[in-house]
Amino acid sequence: MLEFEWPWIFLLLPLPWLVNRFTPAAAQQEAALHVPFYDQIAHAEKTDVFSGQGNQINMLLFVILWLLLLIAASRPTWIGDPVALPTSGRDLMLAVDLSDSMQQTDLTLNKRQVMRIDVVKKVVSDFAARRQGDRLGLILFGTNAYLQAPLTFDRKTVGQLLQEAQLGFAGPYTAIGDAIGLGIKRLRKRPESSRVLILLTDGQNTAGEIEPEKAAQLAAQEKIKIYTVGVGADAMERQRFGGLGLGLFGSQSFNPSADLDEKSLQTIASTTGGKYFRAKSTQELEEIYSLLDKLEPIEQEAETFRPVQALFFWPLGIAMVISMILAIGYLFKYRLIDK
Repeated sequence: MLEFEWPWIFLLLPLPWLVNRFTPAAAQQEAALHVPFYDQIAHAEKTDVFSGQGNQINMLLFVILWLLLLIAASRPTWIGDPVALPTSGRDLMLAVDLSDSMQQTDLTLNKRQVMRIDVVKKVVSDFAARRQGDRLGLILFGTNAYLQAPLTFDRKTVGQLLQEAQLGFAGPYTAIGDAIGLGIKRLRKRPESSRVLILLTDGQNTAGEIEPEKAAQLAAQEKIKIYTVGVGADAMERQRFGGLGLGLFGSQSFNPSADLDEKSLQTIASTTGGKYFRAKSTQELEEIYSLLDKLEPIEQEAETFRPVQALFFWPLGIAMVISMILAIGYLFKYRLIDK
């Protein structure tokens, strides 16, 4: 639909005619010197387009030029059809641990032993891609917590930013409390019923300025639900070697997730009305995010917008072309007179 932001501009349409009709002609004075060249100019003035004896095409071009300038000045815009924004969903903030312990190779992906962070990237990226209608945000934390992506409907970008994250970006330690605090800051102004933080870690709080339990209490006050996910296998085999070059002495079983503070993660989840999940394998992690994927969407106020495109440059451009044609025509006419 075509609209004009300043339609009153068209009231100026008869202005050239009014000026020509009601303003007195300029007084003419006799020249003190007689120059043949000015006789030619005078002859050209007698055939001016406004005298009624000139070229009617030129007069038409002047009228069109004035009309085009008025159209451009009225700021024409094209209003597109209404586009509906998503009307349901939640505000999901994803917090992912990037501490040094995430490089432990105790999980499998495509039948290969890989680092924990590689599995997390795949599973969480797939989860993000499915969350149509939700606003997603991404927090990466280690020694410090950083907002990598604010809440957005652009799920593809959130997944890409997670894929590009590298261990060590946020420091070697684990600031769980700071990650929760940053999530609170970003979610507190969103609708109460849609505030969700999903925090994934493989360790315990070893850095930061706020304790996780205290951060959980603040989240509960802001009605932010936190789901915590503890990732990492609970048993792994490693080879034992004898001293003094005595060679291989078999394998030894150990727990690579000994540093995982499950009690703290359970407290965080229960304090905020969320739930704690334990992922000991890639399959379990996928099942956990499939379960989180079934959270009921929260209805929000329907929103629409209509795309707006400015069109003033079209009539202005055509007016410039006509002006050039008129200018070239007058130059050509004077050259003919000069000959």
